[in-house]
Amino acid sequence: MDGPTADAPAAEDFLRLDNQICFSLHAATRAFNGVYRGALKELGLTYPQYLVMLVLWEHGELPVKGIGERLRLDSGTLSPLLKRLEAAGHVERRRSPEDERSVTVRLTAEGVALRARALAVPRRIAAATGLELDELVGLRERLNALAARLDTVDPDLLAECADES
Repeated sequence: MDGPTADAPAAEDFLRLDNQICFSLHAATRAFNGVYRGALKELGLTYPQYLVMLVLWEHGELPVKGIGERLRLDSGTLSPLLKRLEAAGHVERRRSPEDERSVTVRLTAEGVALRARALAVPRRIAAATGLELDELVGLRERLNALAARLDTVDPDLLAECADES
């Protein structure tokens, strides 16, 4: 059978925007960013700055490279964030005495105090989703598993698939 069946979409349907999982994830990310913008406004943080603070609240002093690894950000993206957090008085950056190329970041007293004010943010975000806690946990686990699988995709294999079509 050459045409689409009730179970299989037509080939053209694969190129519809509404059928792209990447677009669904992109749209959800943009919506989350909007909700976070409102929730973080009173803290004076942007969403990327909040992520940096989360890492530092959890792990304490870290090299810039360690923060970047946890957030999947390169130093070119991370450096301006850290400069703004430092200018706001939330973090301090210091060159490592052992290795001048390595910069460590630690919370200031103000950055530590900001954590108490941030405790309500996750609850606000969870409430905004309208999902139950077990649904949120399941969704996060599925997204983490998806990211892990995508991280292991061989780019050469993708190129081979494109050559076969």
